Amino acid sequence: MSAQQDLRDQRDQLVTNLGRGAAENFQSILDLLLSWEVLTWEDYESINIPVYSQSNSVRTLLDIVSSKGEQACELFVSAFKTVHRGTHETESALPTALSAVQRKESCSAVLTLQKLRPVLVKKIHSYVGNILKELLAKGLFTTFECDEIQLPINTPSQQARHLLNLSRTKDEAVARYLLNYIQHLEENSQQPVRDFIWQSYKNRLRSIISAQSQYLNTYDRTENVSLEDIYIDGVLEVQNAGSDNTQKHSSCILGLPDIFSDSGTSNEEADTVVILGEAGSGKSTLLQQLHRLWATDRAFQNFWLIFPFSCRSLNSIEGPLSLKSLLFEKCCWPGDDQDKIFQWILNNPEKILFTFDGFDEFKFKFTDVEKHCSPTNTTTIQNILFNLIQGNLMKNAKKLVTSRPGAVSPVMKKYIQKEVNLKGFSQEGIELFIRKHYSDVSTADQLINLVKTNSALHALCHVPVFCWIVSKCHKELMPNRTSSLQTMTDVYFLILQHLLLHTVGHCELAGLQSKANTVRHLSKLAFNGLCACCYMFSRRELQEAEVGQEDISAGFLVHSRSFSCKEGTSDQHFEFLHITIQCFFAALHIALNNGFSHSAICVLFKCSSKRTLTGCTSMHRYCFYPSHEQDEGNRTLLLDAERPNLELTATFLAGLLSSRHVGSLSEFYERENILRKHELVKKYLIKGMQKHFRSIPAPLPGEKKSMHAMPEFIWLIKCIYEIQDCSFAKHAVAKLDVEHLKLTYCGIGPAECTALAYVLKHLKIPIGLQLDHNLIGDVGTGQLLPCLGTCHSLYLRNNNISDDGIAKLLERVLQCPDFNKIALFNNNLTDDCMHWFAKLLKQNQHFLALRLGNNHIKERGAEDLAKGLKANNSIQWLGLWGNKIGDRGACAIAEALHNNTSLIWLSLVDNNIGNIGIQGLAMLIEKNTVLEELCLDDNKLEDEDVYCLADAILKNSALKILKLTNNRITTRGIMYLLEKLESNTTIKSVWLRGNQLTDEEQQNFEKTDERLTF
Repeated sequence: MSAQQDLRDQRDQLVTNLGRGAAENFQSILDLLLSWEVLTWEDYESINIPVYSQSNSVRTLLDIVSSKGEQACELFVSAFKTVHRGTHETESALPTALSAVQRKESCSAVLTLQKLRPVLVKKIHSYVGNILKELLAKGLFTTFECDEIQLPINTPSQQARHLLNLSRTKDEAVARYLLNYIQHLEENSQQPVRDFIWQSYKNRLRSIISAQSQYLNTYDRTENVSLEDIYIDGVLEVQNAGSDNTQKHSSCILGLPDIFSDSGTSNEEADTVVILGEAGSGKSTLLQQLHRLWATDRAFQNFWLIFPFSCRSLNSIEGPLSLKSLLFEKCCWPGDDQDKIFQWILNNPEKILFTFDGFDEFKFKFTDVEKHCSPTNTTTIQNILFNLIQGNLMKNAKKLVTSRPGAVSPVMKKYIQKEVNLKGFSQEGIELFIRKHYSDVSTADQLINLVKTNSALHALCHVPVFCWIVSKCHKELMPNRTSSLQTMTDVYFLILQHLLLHTVGHCELAGLQSKANTVRHLSKLAFNGLCACCYMFSRRELQEAEVGQEDISAGFLVHSRSFSCKEGTSDQHFEFLHITIQCFFAALHIALNNGFSHSAICVLFKCSSKRTLTGCTSMHRYCFYPSHEQDEGNRTLLLDAERPNLELTATFLAGLLSSRHVGSLSEFYERENILRKHELVKKYLIKGMQKHFRSIPAPLPGEKKSMHAMPEFIWLIKCIYEIQDCSFAKHAVAKLDVEHLKLTYCGIGPAECTALAYVLKHLKIPIGLQLDHNLIGDVGTGQLLPCLGTCHSLYLRNNNISDDGIAKLLERVLQCPDFNKIALFNNNLTDDCMHWFAKLLKQNQHFLALRLGNNHIKERGAEDLAKGLKANNSIQWLGLWGNKIGDRGACAIAEALHNNTSLIWLSLVDNNIGNIGIQGLAMLIEKNTVLEELCLDDNKLEDEDVYCLADAILKNSALKILKLTNNRITTRGIMYLLEKLESNTTIKSVWLRGNQLTDEEQQNFEKTDERLTF
């Protein structure tokens, strides 16, 4: 196919890729085409009209290139590939060309600027400011021209292009002077990073970051635990979108050094990467490890400078400041060379990394309304951060942000290059983490066994903060007590007892009672901070909460390392060991304080409270607190708190007020009041659930009644689980009347699966449970087992499930006679688990749909599956796309389905099927009397294979749709197919797009038979 034809065929895709891609890539292609004289300057200017969107500019470029003929199209393709491969024009020709100009030989200086443009842009982008000073001093450029080129919104590469563009409009002398100056750079320049000033600053910054990252900054700060000794990689996952034909929208697991790779990129023009994870998933520790690797020269050396920030500490910045002062005053002071260093930073943004930890703790909500492009003018701290994320400041510098998912708004997502999900520990990571905590192998073995025998605890330990608590409290986790740990609250009550009682020698309840004042003081501090969005506390704030030295020595509060050392006050500020511990204490404050009734508690559970003082009096049985005004005051305080922390606090409150912990709390507070609050929490949880049920829309005719739940629904389920009351859980879902429950993209991990199964097992009627695009994994799959009896179908797309997880799942499914559908595409299944599916098909003669696309199934797996298919006569949909079953596997599947009387849809897309496999499938078409749709896209089909299929169609009266997109079929194959279709009226559509045909041939075939679809 000609390059010109290829350009026409790929036009839409090119417009999408280049129009939505990075502006630098598009401009680099233009540079190459100018240097190769494919484009004239008139062409270039007509493409680069400022009011054009980039997509419009791409369309104009494609029109111009196409009009110039085949050679121009070939050069465009070459330029496109050069830029997207990351290869560049060689600089070897630069000295020769510059010398020729100096001797006034060969071409003019202006033409040399054009021919060497790609190389020159790279060469001078770091020196534009110096070059302009020289040109201004010589009177060759005006001040206005220099200012226009150096507008802050222009990246260094854009400034270099503007300089070259303006130079060509001047006379030959200007272009010659510019080239001579560049030759001087070529002969005398050295990389700025090797300069003493930059290297000295880099070493100073590296030393500071190395010291800051040496010891674990979370959890065990009182013990100075070396990060090197304890760090375990969490599971990092991104979503990769693929072609619509193969439905490859799969997850990809990354290593820490790969977080800036192209994998998972959704916006190539953006330069902000966000790491998302729930509280306690290890985001801060991961960022600390990244800093440590850079500071010790072990990774991320493509960045010359890293500037680390904590959003928690940024909250304390008051008054206006500039980007320059933020970097130098809050990270590393440069001494007397700050102007030179800052100019180098501005000239080399691609060598800079900014990290912002805990964006969810930043007290300002993201907005893109106020633009700020000047790195030296002062503005607010939130304006600097938001414009860095958008790229208005330091475009092309990389920004890495960690956050809980809820804090990243849809508006902010527009400026995100990619989202990386931190899923906590893998199963191996849990074991390794525990072993790193204990040098004694027998102790580590005992604790690992205890965790594994308690499935609920095992699920919780995938979250690193839970794993730390379990490791910390190994002495309390004796075999006779481990089974009682079921909930998140149980685990945090364990660390409460551990830290409070480790200095107390008497029994547990008496020990807790002796520490009542410490609990009250810390709880008050936690609650005050929660309402004020405050996570660092001064001595004054500690005094207001009556927190004394004895309370601090309990171990829940530590000196804050987030607070600026320059201010000399870090030794006077404290923070809780972790945000989850602060929320736990805030929940204790609510549970143990008289000032919380209807109004305050309803804010926690997002219920509308219309109750007035009069109304409250009439409902006397709930008005058990002495001060309604105090309740209203606390309600007002809670309204200002951040919602993710409120939800976490509410979850803890539900657990604390459960019957499991009433005895312990009674040591601090009247039992009757605890029980009344318990009833009030249950009331609001029921109201929250019913609010979701009322929002379920009526089904469309012919469709099932379905509920698409949001993350808030999962939170309510977790609260219900924390209460650990089966009758209440049953009551909570009694009015859930749906056939399909959709919980996609809800961040569901193993712990959430535990809660879901606990609640959903009480449903009255079976449902279809859709859990696509979550974080379930093998352990989460095991946690779902209790609710499979109330599921008739299960959808687990994109959940990183392997053979081990699916083996446990199917072992339970075999005991569920009503179960009839399962979708597991985009996971990590191999041949080794296919015998389980075969067993399911043999045993369950009501089974309807099996979708296993985009896994790792090969010939042997297909042969095992075929044994089950041969014994089953109920399955209607079978999807195996995106595997590699090959010819042998295709033949096995086809033979098993010869006499099948139920299957109506079969997808074998992208399975490396060739001639032998097609012969087997042709035999299937001849013999099977019910199959209506066969999908064979993206295989290796050639004309001879189409002959086999066409001959088989003559003997078939059931097949309606045949998909052959993206194969190797030519005119000969389609002519033969058309001949056979004349005798078949059953076929309604044959998909043939992406084969070896010209546009004209496709149009002619469509006119011949409208059933052919291109």
